[in-house]
Amino acid sequence: MADSRFSYSIETLSQITRDILDQSKSAGATACEAEVSQGFGQNVTVRRGEVETIEYNRDKGLGVTVYFGHKRGHASTSDLSPQAIKDTVAAAVSIARYTASDEFAGLADENLLAKEIPDLAMYHPWELSVEQAIELAKECETAAFAVDQRIDNSEGASVSTQESLFMYGNSLGFLGGYPATRHSISCAVIAEDQGMQRDYWYSSRRDAADLESAEAVGRLAGERTVRRLNARKIKTTDCPVLFEAPVASGLIGHLVGAVSGGSLYRKSSFLLDSLGREIFAPFIQIRELPHILKGLASSPFDNEGVATRDRDVVRDGVLQGYFLGSYSARKLGMATTGNAGGNHNLVLESTGQDFAGLLKTMGTGLVVTELLGHGVNPVTGDYSRGAAGYWVENGEIQYPVEEITIAGNLKEMFRQIAAVGTDVQVQGSKQCGSILVEKMTVAGE
Repeated sequence: MADSRFSYSIETLSQITRDILDQSKSAGATACEAEVSQGFGQNVTVRRGEVETIEYNRDKGLGVTVYFGHKRGHASTSDLSPQAIKDTVAAAVSIARYTASDEFAGLADENLLAKEIPDLAMYHPWELSVEQAIELAKECETAAFAVDQRIDNSEGASVSTQESLFMYGNSLGFLGGYPATRHSISCAVIAEDQGMQRDYWYSSRRDAADLESAEAVGRLAGERTVRRLNARKIKTTDCPVLFEAPVASGLIGHLVGAVSGGSLYRKSSFLLDSLGREIFAPFIQIRELPHILKGLASSPFDNEGVATRDRDVVRDGVLQGYFLGSYSARKLGMATTGNAGGNHNLVLESTGQDFAGLLKTMGTGLVVTELLGHGVNPVTGDYSRGAAGYWVENGEIQYPVEEITIAGNLKEMFRQIAAVGTDVQVQGSKQCGSILVEKMTVAGE
């Protein structure tokens, strides 16, 4: 049971949420919503075989939003005592009374709220003592050092375990919440041979049983670091670019940002008015799947209590839907998509090639394994990022490269996706294999 591991039971959080809503209505609010949460965890880091940090965290908090018609007030606190709750509600009420009316403000539509809350297997506590965490971190770092004697330094290996429990409710009668866990193992090391190189690897899951082993994480971190040694510069050229899976998910992130409500109603997106239009190559399929069991971005409802559902975001290259909460949806004259708080599990369908197959498809070009800087213009789609990776000829990696910049425009890059790999890395809310873009400018010497 989750309750015994937390300071407050789920019943207690439910009652606190009801109390907040009752107090808000008693103060005259025409509508209100509240979320109460708590969490705890530990993180252990080992560096060069010695314990560097042992961190414990335990936190709690609540937030309340009240509406007087279309006037909105919000307040929050980390104190869950009865007096603090009263003070926080009073603060939200006071803010609302002096706030300008906004016709788009308000709770989600009642008919869209989740009626049933399926168990998505989000809670898997890891009975891990500090001593066991230290041993796992040491095993991870040792495996990295064992890869090659040129690995002579470390930024550390970490083992983290986190648990959380929350409850959300609103004055329309919705009340729901659940516990969740997230665990991770990571390692970053440094190698030296005519210059230094650093790389890392990590594994993150809801259930510790699904993590890559500490030894595997360390070995991969070591192998990735050594492969980057003796990197070269290359001449400026236009060529195909293959984004390795861990960085390829960032391209999907740029899509989400461009078709999210805030960017759209502020008209600060390079994909304005793109609904129903072909924005990708015609074989691209992207689905949002909020109900994947143990999914890192799974949820039965969004931050407003709106039921989540599976949907096509991109079908046959055509944009099928935006990412909207209630406020942005009203601003746009549309309906919420259940994305208050962000996207859920986004899955980009593979075109069938493994990584070696993608290299052969590319022939000659650049593999990008690391991106640097934030040179992306969300309004125009112009894209320019520092990068490192590998030069490829005849479908085979030839040597590592560094101190380069890749440039293009996201609109064109989306349309020029030539293939998507089967080498999916599940490390966050966006799941995809490596992505091959037909042509970008690579600036080097």
